[in-house]
Amino acid sequence: MRVEPINIEARSKFLKDYLNGNEHLYNNFDYFPYQENCFKQRVKDIRERNFDRASLVNTLRTLNEAWGAGAETLSNINLLEKENSLVVIGGQQAGLLSGPLYTIHKIISIIQLAKKQTKELNIPVIPVFWIAGEDHDFEEINHIYIEKGNHLKKHKINQPFFEKKPVSSCPIDQDYARRWLKEVFYTFEETAYTKDFYKLAEDALKDSETYADFFARIITRLFQKDGLVLVDSGSPAIRKMESSFFTKIIKHQPKISNGVFHAFQRMQNSGYNVSVEVDKDDGHLFYHLNGERVLLVRDGENWLGKQGECSFSTQELLDIAKNNPELLSNNVVTRPLMQECLFPTLVFLGGPSEVAYWSILKPAFQAFDLKMPPVLPRVSISLIDEQVNKILTTYQFNVTDVVRSGTSAFKLNWLQTQQDPPIGEMVEQVKQSLDRIHQPVREVAKDLRADMGTLAEKNLEHLNDNLDFLQKKMEAALRDKYQIPIKAFDLVGERLHPYDGLQERCFNIFYFLNKYGDSWLEELVNQDYDYEAEHYVAFL
Repeated sequence: MRVEPINIEARSKFLKDYLNGNEHLYNNFDYFPYQENCFKQRVKDIRERNFDRASLVNTLRTLNEAWGAGAETLSNINLLEKENSLVVIGGQQAGLLSGPLYTIHKIISIIQLAKKQTKELNIPVIPVFWIAGEDHDFEEINHIYIEKGNHLKKHKINQPFFEKKPVSSCPIDQDYARRWLKEVFYTFEETAYTKDFYKLAEDALKDSETYADFFARIITRLFQKDGLVLVDSGSPAIRKMESSFFTKIIKHQPKISNGVFHAFQRMQNSGYNVSVEVDKDDGHLFYHLNGERVLLVRDGENWLGKQGECSFSTQELLDIAKNNPELLSNNVVTRPLMQECLFPTLVFLGGPSEVAYWSILKPAFQAFDLKMPPVLPRVSISLIDEQVNKILTTYQFNVTDVVRSGTSAFKLNWLQTQQDPPIGEMVEQVKQSLDRIHQPVREVAKDLRADMGTLAEKNLEHLNDNLDFLQKKMEAALRDKYQIPIKAFDLVGERLHPYDGLQERCFNIFYFLNKYGDSWLEELVNQDYDYEAEHYVAFL
């Protein structure tokens, strides 16, 4: 495998300034992650804090054993009992068959950085992936994209789903899911790996009660050798550990909400786009009402469902946090706080939009008298299979241009070079000649009578329309003549720039596992990545 960094010039203003160490921007964080001694300083700072490591280890062991974790993962969980051990952490929703490739890239980033820092700091650094199982937006995770012809199509699982029910508590309908899984694999080219990976997915599905379980079992199998530790934030056992922190969030809500709201306004006024909605009255907690999540807002001493679904006094909510913490869950503002309270975190790894919204969270951490961990953007990778690489080489594509912009412009330019003379240019010249030849006719007609002059003008328009029609037919014939290279261009565009975006946002890892097995995944995990690089291409 060959892995190369490329610059696709797609970074937001925020990420550009973040990587360049913009002083104004860095006031929103507690650490500069690209500074030489950043992680060493973080180690010193984290040693001053205490964590309930015994409860954390017991809970993580129970969860990961249930998902079929291997010896490496269980060993890493045990290492968390050591007072000097830390974690590299990041998370994502529980996507089907692991979800989009960017979830895999985030996991690779977490594992690779944990290994690297274990060596550099000479302490145990454990990779942890936080499954956002309490999330309830099933529409975001109920599908993967599959290839149909030369196009990617969204393929949904058709199981009915309650709108606000957390994924961790939604049982899988095995009939819907098995049918969906068969349909997905039916679209794959059958290879020497197809049966094994179908069985892997089928076994994971059969043993899973919820979609969070299904996700966890898939990830556990794919990264069996890497010691990755998973945690489902929707687990009742995790909620129980969060009880005292829910209490603290409730008590400090005014400081958290006001601080985050004003930080958001400052970022907006500075020209940065932060893709999160916040208001000074937000409770930044969900209450689980009859199994569905209700977002809370605060009105004086009352906590209300945003749509009036429920109402609590502050004391009533504190009692719920103490006695029934499973009825509460975090939103995007309090989830990072909860991670920080549960785990001794060396560094948080997130996607570009996550890193941006962390820039407004410093006041929330300050409300807890905590420092934010260093925040790093995950690696971003485009996988180039043999078929695509052959086309790139044959037609001398620039891979950076294709990843950045697709192949549409190249296809048009290439077709024009196949025309001698170019059809469009030739038709335009004929139109100009026709206008000149037709001019005397229009003048005579106009002299005869006004309506005849109008008719002559219409006659020229019809002649030009006929030429346009002929041009379209000739261009279609040209495309038919060169349909093989055109299909090749479209295929490359679909694989590397689907829906005018990065491959990682659409493709699922099982497409590549089915073609190449999983040895390439191990190679990808063991690469040494530069977290300042914008993007990588990996040739399979």
